[in-house]
Amino acid sequence: MMYIVLSSIWRSRCRSSSINRSFYTAVLNYSNKVSSPIAAASTAPVVAKPRESASLKKETVILTTYLHPEIVSSTCNASAVSSSSKRKVVPQDKQWHELKTDYSKISQHCLMLSKIRLTSLVVMTTMAGYALAPESFDLTTFVLCSVGTGLVSCAANSVNQFFEVPFDSQMARTKNRVLVRGLLTPLHALTFAAVSSTAGLSILYLGVNGLTAALGATNLVLYTLVYTPMKRISILNTWVGSVVGAIPPLMGWAGCAGTLGPGAWILPGILYAWQFPHFNALSWNLRPDYSRAGYRMMSVTNPELCRKTALRYTGALFVLSCVAPVFEVTTWLFAAGSIPLNGYFMYLAWRFYQQSDSANSRKLFRFSLLHLPILMTMMLLTKKHWSSSSNKENEEQVSPGQC
Repeated sequence: MMYIVLSSIWRSRCRSSSINRSFYTAVLNYSNKVSSPIAAASTAPVVAKPRESASLKKETVILTTYLHPEIVSSTCNASAVSSSSKRKVVPQDKQWHELKTDYSKISQHCLMLSKIRLTSLVVMTTMAGYALAPESFDLTTFVLCSVGTGLVSCAANSVNQFFEVPFDSQMARTKNRVLVRGLLTPLHALTFAAVSSTAGLSILYLGVNGLTAALGATNLVLYTLVYTPMKRISILNTWVGSVVGAIPPLMGWAGCAGTLGPGAWILPGILYAWQFPHFNALSWNLRPDYSRAGYRMMSVTNPELCRKTALRYTGALFVLSCVAPVFEVTTWLFAAGSIPLNGYFMYLAWRFYQQSDSANSRKLFRFSLLHLPILMTMMLLTKKHWSSSSNKENEEQVSPGQC
């Protein structure tokens, strides 16, 4: 109503130049652009009105902008103002709303906060490291080591998401994470991380041993305070992240044996090398997202190094698999069986290096998802020392006189 009255006054009393008309149009467009449902001032109020009722649960909200009379009196030619400037439809996901946590789904949201798929891979590699150790298998220690490592991983992933909310919101791959969508608050994330890390490290220290707990604490600090901020500083973050991924099998070995012998480093070395072709192939098709979010990845800042690194570390995988029997971790059957598997992995990395398109990067990434579980299964099936516990029991039963 006020808009009609002001328009009438304007037509009858204003006769200004084209400069004033342009100025009025610019002012009106700007006022509509910056207006929001929570902005309200006495001189230039912006009122948010639902279409039919006062409830904000409707699909659309009509924003009606009223200009101060002084602005209208200094301008003219109301025909330049279209009806679209009077009303603006705002989508529901753009509206201002109060953050409310749905506690009926809190467990589901916590699983998302902990990156449950990544945590499952961490626990799986920890179990493999425990099983490969040439010591007796204790079910209680095995379970406590796996649970404790999983809780520490949940805490690390939660802190990682807490720090990266502004950057995750700019990437298509991460824009639906729980903190970005407001399903959980930052306080929820930090509380979950504090409880998980405290429980996980306590389980590792009290239920397993101090060495395993120390490795877990080191990995937590390395991931949250070194790797996470380094992603926006240097491409060295990929090497640091690979160290983070290589520590869980060390924790499993330490949980079983209590020490770290030469053989303890074979599976962590394989995990370390595997992450380069895996992640470099993944990041190749995500370059626009990483660039927009400001992450310094090899695929963005140095594409040639990205391809070379993927190829080099598939060669390192080949060598590490062949020397596993030398350290008496597996039999020579593993070395022979790993040759075609690692050879095909190298071939895909070479194809990616020669022709770095989306198709070759996807092939390399998808095969990496198969490569690691197959290789670890082969290591377990060809483990050299499965009967160390029975041998120890037999040695203890033999009396000194029988020697």
